[in-house]
Amino acid sequence: MYTDESGDTGMEKSPTQYFILTGIVIHELRWRQTLDNLVKFRQHLRDAKGLKLREEIHCVNFINKPGELIRIKRNDRLDIMKQCLDWLNSQQDLGIITIAINKATRQNDVFEIAWKTLITRFDNTIRSRNFPGPSNAEDKGLVLPDNTNGKMLTAILRKMRHYNPIPNRKDLYFTGYRNETIKSVIEDPFMKDSATSFLHQMADVVAYSARQLYEPNAYMKKKGGANFYSRLNQVIIHQASPRHSLGIVEL
Repeated sequence: MYTDESGDTGMEKSPTQYFILTGIVIHELRWRQTLDNLVKFRQHLRDAKGLKLREEIHCVNFINKPGELIRIKRNDRLDIMKQCLDWLNSQQDLGIITIAINKATRQNDVFEIAWKTLITRFDNTIRSRNFPGPSNAEDKGLVLPDNTNGKMLTAILRKMRHYNPIPNRKDLYFTGYRNETIKSVIEDPFMKDSATSFLHQMADVVAYSARQLYEPNAYMKKKGGANFYSRLNQVIIHQASPRHSLGIVEL
């Protein structure tokens, strides 16, 4: 699972109300095929839009503060984002889970809540065999985040293997918790730098598009960016949040 974030976890003087955490999941038996397809897609963007393979797609700056990418017209940069989402949506062996936290409803621990929720959904979806693509007799998962608080995340994941309290469904049990320890996620998280990872750059586009659902900036709102996330409908893991039309786990 390749993960990325949009927004921040800060509770005071933060410029964002929402924190978004997204995971793109690929089965290891389709990893090379997916990467080869993605390289071809990036070569297409190079030839059609002038985006070099070594240049990073980082959406928080991509639209409004592009730096050297100012040479690419703003409408073309927006089209690159849309093409990224459409490419993801065309991949039959790929799944996406997104967590959205409204910080106005939280006291603290936004980082921990978001990651525990994503890892739990990842683990449950593996065990339920709800990810698309091939499967082994007993699949396991590995978490590959973009640069984040790796020390804290490692501690969270290690603890979840022994203690992971989940509230009981009120319609069945009314109250209480159950200990749903993580069983299918192996090893500690392996941090990667999105500047050198095409898959993390795609996760960045997904996370940014998800946040535009909740707090679109002026340009994205004008251009319909608040609806970009819906372009992923074919690869969204709707089982992660069946009550949400786009499968987003809202907290």
